[in-house]
Amino acid sequence: MNYRSIADLNATIERNLHRFPSDIDLVIGIPRSGLLAASMLALAINVPFTDVEGFIAGRVLATGRTRRRDTFDKPVSEIQTIVVLDDSISSGNSMANVRASLVSAYPDKNFVFTAAYGTRPSHTEADLILDVVKHPRIFQWNLFHHDLLDQCCVDIDGVLCLDPTTQENDDGSAYLRFLLEAQRKFIPTKRVGYLVTSRLEKYRANTEEWLARQNITYRELIMLDLPSKSERIRLAPHGRFKGEFYRASDALLFIESEIGQARQIAQVSGKPVLCIENQQMFLPDRISVEALERRASALTHFVRGGLPLKRFARQMLGQTMYNKLKDYAGKQ
Repeated sequence: MNYRSIADLNATIERNLHRFPSDIDLVIGIPRSGLLAASMLALAINVPFTDVEGFIAGRVLATGRTRRRDTFDKPVSEIQTIVVLDDSISSGNSMANVRASLVSAYPDKNFVFTAAYGTRPSHTEADLILDVVKHPRIFQWNLFHHDLLDQCCVDIDGVLCLDPTTQENDDGSAYLRFLLEAQRKFIPTKRVGYLVTSRLEKYRANTEEWLARQNITYRELIMLDLPSKSERIRLAPHGRFKGEFYRASDALLFIESEIGQARQIAQVSGKPVLCIENQQMFLPDRISVEALERRASALTHFVRGGLPLKRFARQMLGQTMYNKLKDYAGKQ
């Protein structure tokens, strides 16, 4: 799973400033995600920016006086060199449609059609690709609105809602109130594959009620089956519990709120984990104890004749490496 944060996007743009024309008059963002990238570029080089429809209608966004320069006062008729920027390109359909609209409206302008991230170094529909990020990929700015969520495990507290305070987390009346009134954080607009939480099983009905009120849809809700908070504290099973479920599931990514748990989940599962606390992707250590145990178990099972060859290869190599080798073999 390839991931890029907003900080990564800004760094990509700044790292590639030398590749843009030196005489840019305007930056146009392709809605919606392209507007984020366009504003970053426009601020970095101190030129105005707008959206596609706005420019076709002759509108350029106003700016504050502190960053004023002659470029900001140019009428649209005098603007010549224009960077048209989107956050990413895959099929190229969106970029092709935008190109057709802008060139038709302003055939005399010098447009540079650009994508921050492409699936390959060059795309027919774009003049410039800043960096290559192949599929499967997901970005911080579309993380909770992406179809890939259906193939993800997602933590609840710290991700979908704020964590309970010490006073709220009493395993009693205050906690029951928290479960029903938890403050929203990131609310997914696509179905989530698995909600995996260290909340206790006895609070399932309260959790399901809150999720229904937020219109959060999911395939399965996985909860910790322990009798009390004190038992959960004694056993401290959080990361291992989540990691073991994730390892056995068909999920491609786990989205976790806490750094320590994210690291442990990656090691236990042998799969990538995204920690939203610091926007870091934790990848499994191929020589970790858990990874070695997993591969040893697969080898034993295969030798005894109980594991199909393809599944054996996936478990020994890891799904990502298995897919890469499979793709390579298919091209030979």
